[in-house]
Amino acid sequence: MNRFFSKGLAIFTLVLVSVGAGVLLSMELDLTPVTQAQQATSSLNTQGYDVPAITIPSFADVAERVMPAVVSVTSTEVVSRSEMRGANPFDFFFRPIPEGREPSQFDERERVSGGSGFIITPDGYVLTNNHVVEGASRVEVRLSSTDKEYIANVVGSDPYTDLALLKIDSDDRFPVARLGNSDEIRIGDWALAIGNPLQLENTVTVGVISAKGRSLGLTTDSSFENLIQTDAAINFGNSGGPLLNVRGEVIGINTAIRGGGQNLGFAVPVNIAKQIYPRLRDEGRVVRGYLGINIDNIDTRERRAFGLESRDGVIVTNVADDQAAERAGVKAGDVIVAVDDEPIRNTRDLIDYVSYKKPGTTVGLTIIRDGKRMKLAATTGERPGLNASPLDDSRSRPGDDTREELGLVLREITDPRRSGLPDTATGLFVVDVRPLSPAADAGLTHGDIIVSVNGRDVARLSEFRRMVEDAETGDLLRIYVNRYTQDGTRLSRFAILEVP
Repeated sequence: MNRFFSKGLAIFTLVLVSVGAGVLLSMELDLTPVTQAQQATSSLNTQGYDVPAITIPSFADVAERVMPAVVSVTSTEVVSRSEMRGANPFDFFFRPIPEGREPSQFDERERVSGGSGFIITPDGYVLTNNHVVEGASRVEVRLSSTDKEYIANVVGSDPYTDLALLKIDSDDRFPVARLGNSDEIRIGDWALAIGNPLQLENTVTVGVISAKGRSLGLTTDSSFENLIQTDAAINFGNSGGPLLNVRGEVIGINTAIRGGGQNLGFAVPVNIAKQIYPRLRDEGRVVRGYLGINIDNIDTRERRAFGLESRDGVIVTNVADDQAAERAGVKAGDVIVAVDDEPIRNTRDLIDYVSYKKPGTTVGLTIIRDGKRMKLAATTGERPGLNASPLDDSRSRPGDDTREELGLVLREITDPRRSGLPDTATGLFVVDVRPLSPAADAGLTHGDIIVSVNGRDVARLSEFRRMVEDAETGDLLRIYVNRYTQDGTRLSRFAILEVP
């Protein structure tokens, strides 16, 4: 019995070892059949979630190559003591440097501020921010690589882009930072910032490109703002320093931080600097082309209301009198879809294209008017200064509530001067707008003047009431609105109102 049991145990052990060896051999030779579930998982892993391997680079070589071209910029401005007590609107851009002496008895004294910059030519041209050197009586730059200080001249500046060009007063040859292409950057790309935050020279911080095309209302005219956002730490004193890619190329000029947030830094794209650099160098300023129009992007409602095939293009909301666009025949309500046959997708495209043309340049405008495509030729003028203030019409009186559901109270303009308006003002005065109403959703507000509805002029309440009553629920009314500032400037736009 024991002999039989021992023999059976030996046979069982032999079989078990054989099976195990077979499994191992099958795995080694990849002979194990794959089930459908396994095939599906394998396909999903290799096709649906195929993420390339990421290698985190060392940034030491980049920093070592670029840091010699980064400079510390110190600007000295002569101001009155009353100005010293006032708030500096750029205090969150860069940190003032302590003067280290007692206040002067005189009304005037020096205010010393600091920032960063970087050298772009061997003979000593330096890019920095306009707000770092604006109003400066003396500018000095220091190279940490040689510990030398130089006097620099402000060759040119552009408050619209917050950029300035300096020239080091020396015959020395300098290391330069290589300029890259900011149009090629993508959200998520590595970004390095080098500068002098809090007077700590040649500080390197690393992050990614967080966003592109930001507008924060920081410069003279926010329509020119097209900022890169990064989470590479930027602090007071970084202003004017370079933002770099992993190849060590400058892709932006660090400009601002967002207070109250963490690692919200912003930089001017280097391609903008490359465009205006020759003008700053040769002319000291940037003279921009000007058409004399106000434009808006096209949203879904406006696309429907204007009968457009897509949201590409911009809507002309106002045409200035006796300016390039009016002389070319452009009208409010036209949709500009191309300039010089270059497609226009949004306001940024048109502003960038036209503003960097010199005054006197002829540009071809492709527009859509009443569903028809046509071409016009406009010769650009010179962009004037901007001045606009809100209209304070406290003397207006209640009027007719044209349609209760609209939440809109209007009155006819019988005496423009009574409402503080120019004699030529016509239309229906918006007396009041109910919150959370279709009129409020359309952006109408007290002081607006409704000039036309769907391209038809309106001057009487009965005309407006009839147009509204003829419309069906869900229809979109294309309302053209004027507003006058205290100095008589007319601001115009389209309000798209959905009939309830």
